[in-house]
Amino acid sequence: MERLIPIFKALSDETRWKIVELLLTHDLCVGAIAARIGVSNAAISQHMQVLRKAGIVRGEKRGYWTHYTVNRDILEEAARGLNLLSAQHIDPKKVCIRKTAEKEGRCNDMCEACCMHPVELKGKPEDCSTEQIKKCHGDVKAHPCEEKEEKDNK
Repeated sequence: MERLIPIFKALSDETRWKIVELLLTHDLCVGAIAARIGVSNAAISQHMQVLRKAGIVRGEKRGYWTHYTVNRDILEEAARGLNLLSAQHIDPKKVCIRKTAEKEGRCNDMCEACCMHPVELKGKPEDCSTEQIKKCHGDVKAHPCEEKEEKDNK
């Protein structure tokens, strides 16, 4: 899976994404890509370097110019990696269990074991302000643990 990180980083830029879309239908040189996308040759060259390093495109020298094509095998590898990632299921043993603490007339949802920012806790979770709770846990209305706790209590 570590092999996929540079691929996704390279594809995360909108201009590089457009370049890949264009190269999926045509073999083009930097000048032709720049003209079609409306970006300078120098900028396209920089983007092509990132795409080459990630293995997404290959260059083939044709006379003076280098024409680029997409390495479809890399895109297919990335797609398989995403499919594997999306097929993973949540391990119920690793789900965050929240507890509710009454403090100054308000309820604070707190995780028992997996705060995202534990260094920011003020002693006990119950002592945290509402702002800290939102920072650590987000402003989530429904939490998967609540449903699990209800089932466990029945």
